[in-house]
Amino acid sequence: MKNNMNDFENKYFKEGFNLIAGIDEVGRGALCGPIVVAICILPKNYVNNEINDSKKLTNTKRVQLDKIIRKDCIDFFIEVISPKKVDQLNPKKASIKGMENCLNKIKTKPDFVLIDAEKINSDIKSLSIIKGDQKSISIAAASILAKVYRDNYMMKMAKKYPSYFFESNKGYGTKKHLSALENYGPIKDFHRFSYKPIKK
Repeated sequence: MKNNMNDFENKYFKEGFNLIAGIDEVGRGALCGPIVVAICILPKNYVNNEINDSKKLTNTKRVQLDKIIRKDCIDFFIEVISPKKVDQLNPKKASIKGMENCLNKIKTKPDFVLIDAEKINSDIKSLSIIKGDQKSISIAAASILAKVYRDNYMMKMAKKYPSYFFESNKGYGTKKHLSALENYGPIKDFHRFSYKPIKK
C-alpha cells in the first residue's frame, strides 16, 4: 500500500495542531560546499501529489516544484551551514544546529514540527521520522527547497572552479571529483577538511 504523504500531517491536524512544519537538510555527505537546511509550513490539508523526496525527482521537476512550494506555503526559511562550521561541529551536529536555527528564524512559528531523522532541542512539539522525506509532504517540500538552493549554489561554484565538475557532482565524491582533488588539492574554505578523502 502506498504511503499517503499527508498521513502524518492529517494525524496532527486532527489532534488540534494548526501550523505544521517540515524540516530537512541536504549535502551532509558531500565533500565540499555547505549543508543546507530548510523548514517549510504548508497550508492545512494542502495536497500536491508531485511533491516527494527531492532525491526521487528530476532536476527539472524539483525546480518546478520549488517555485510552487515557495508560492503556496505559509512560510519557509533556508539556513546555510558553511563547510568550516561543518568541520568544527561534525556533519550530524551541524545538521541539527541548522534545523534548530531554521525553527528559531522562521517568522511564522509552527505549533508542531516533523523532522527528517533527527531530534532537536525545542519547546515546540516535534516528531522525528526516519526517511521522513518519503513519508511527509512537509518534510518532502523542505527537502526540495534545500536541494534546489544548494544545487544552484554548487552551479555557481562550478563556474568559479571548472576543474572539479561541481555542476555534475554537486560536491559529492564522484570519480571525477576525487581525481580533481588528487590533481589540484582541496579548495580552502570550501572543501570539508574533516572528511577522509580531503584529510588525505
